[in-house]
Formats: sequence, structure tokens, C-alpha cells
Amino acid sequence: MIYTVTLNPSIDYVINLEHLSTGKVNRVNDEHVYPGGKGINVSRILKTLGHDNVATGFVSNFTGDFIINSLADLNVKSDFIKLDNGFTRINVKIKSDEETEINGGGPHISDEKLGELFDKLSELKEGDILVLAGSIPSTLKEDLYEKIMEHVKGNNVKIVVDATKNLLLNVLKYNPFLIKPNNHELEEIFNVRLENVEEIAVYGRELQKMGARNVLVSMGKDGALLITENNEVLISNVPKGSVINSVGAGDSMVAGFISGYINSNSYEEALKLGAASGSATAFSSDLATKEFIDKLIQEIEVERR
Repeated sequence: MIYTVTLNPSIDYVINLEHLSTGKVNRVNDEHVYPGGKGINVSRILKTLGHDNVATGFVSNFTGDFIINSLADLNVKSDFIKLDNGFTRINVKIKSDEETEINGGGPHISDEKLGELFDKLSELKEGDILVLAGSIPSTLKEDLYEKIMEHVKGNNVKIVVDATKNLLLNVLKYNPFLIKPNNHELEEIFNVRLENVEEIAVYGRELQKMGARNVLVSMGKDGALLITENNEVLISNVPKGSVINSVGAGDSMVAGFISGYINSNSYEEALKLGAASGSATAFSSDLATKEFIDKLIQEIEVERR
């Protein structure tokens, strides 16, 4: 089974209007409400691609109920821990002349509730996949991902980590199966300016030397680069299309990669489906549909370096 962890999920309230005028009443042209959070996005795309999985993490109050009910409507299984305080946050995403985001803070997570999460993760077994995605709430210690990986290291679970800077660097010693920085995050980690794919590959290999088994780097319009545990460097192109939504594209790539790997046991096929899934979401108003992913994968080519 695949399990995704979203520590601080959200309701994403996405609105479109011609022009945002501060200090005045604004009328929206259209509006949408989605269950949000990186792990939840991975769960949704995995289900779209035909893979049962379980989304877990923490929710609270009526907004938390919305997350659970929305995933149930999408036939995505969930096993969230309900908190006794606050409410699951609401993130407002305004698409107008320019994009503006207002992100909520989220509820406090007690040590007792955190212990419940560790108890759930103790049940993972060999062959399971665990996805740790996104930031850690300010109420929790930054070493939480490390503690989770330490906790399950004897269970022979494949762990996928999609996090930034120190959150990512500090888990490498536990040899995650896959990490997925983007090229800008790679620059931030090593404090460098990367001008081309060859330079990106060099620093991707540095993360591999630090412990990651496979390193997947999303590169925007330049495609994606994968450094495999078999010492291969694979590069995918990007299909044709217009980017209208950056939210969830990286999460979709992670989900597509996992799906492709499970289906084929091939890193090349995993990269293809990952690239197609990420692009399909970037070209859509919400997360991608299977039909769109299936269409775009026909345009994906993988080059070996």
C-alpha cells in the first residue's frame, strides 16, 4: 500500500477575478474549493492513475471534515488523526492581474496526537511506500521527518520525500528511495547558479552521494532529470501546452513517478509518467485527469546521458 502524509492540509479556495482592488468590494468571476496539501495532491493523482492509497496526517473541526469528505467523494482512502483544537486551515488563492495567496496557519498538534501518527506508521510493512511531502508546521520540530524515517527504518518501506532545503538534507542519511527537488531548490541548497542540465546533474549527484537512492529534479520548461541508483542519468522533455496552474504540478510528478515505477519496475517509464502527470496538471485548472495524462505521455521522450 502507498501512504501519504500531509501534516498541515488545507482547503484551497481558488477565485478568479479580472482585477483585485484592495480596500474595495471585489466580485469573483468563478470560484472553486479543493482539498489541498502536497501529500493529498499525491494521493489524488495516484488514485486517478488507478492506485489505491491512504492519505493521513492531521485535521480539525468542520474544515477537516471537508477534507475527509472531499477525498471520499474522489474514492481516495484517508486515515487522518482528528485534533481537538482549532481548524484545518483555509488557503485563499486569488488569480487576477497577478497571483496572490493568503495561507492559513493551521491548528496546534500535541505530542499525544503526534504519537498517534507514529503508531499508525508502525504498521507499515515491507513493500509499502511512504510519501512525506511539504513543510512541517511551525508547532512541530523541524526534525520530524527524520524521526519518522528513523521510526520505520526497520520496516523496509520505500520512502519518498518532497521537501525543501534542510528538511530534505537532514533525511538523506536514511537513504530515501526518491527525493524530488526542483532546479531552483537545488540552487538554494548548494548556493549556486545552475546554467544548464549538465550542472544540474552534477549537484543532483551530490544529493545522491549524501544518501538519496534516486534523485528526480523538475526543471520547468526544460523537463525533468532523473539520476537513478543504477548510475543512469535520464532526461525527459516537456509536452506542448500552456501553463495555467503551478499548484500541484510537482506533486503530480511524484505521483506519476511512483505509479510508473510500480507498473513497470522501470525508471525510464517512471520518469515518462511523472513528466506527463506534472505537465498535465500544469496545463489544467485543477489536478490532471487520467485522459489528459494518457494523451501527454505520447509526447514524452527520454534521453540517456
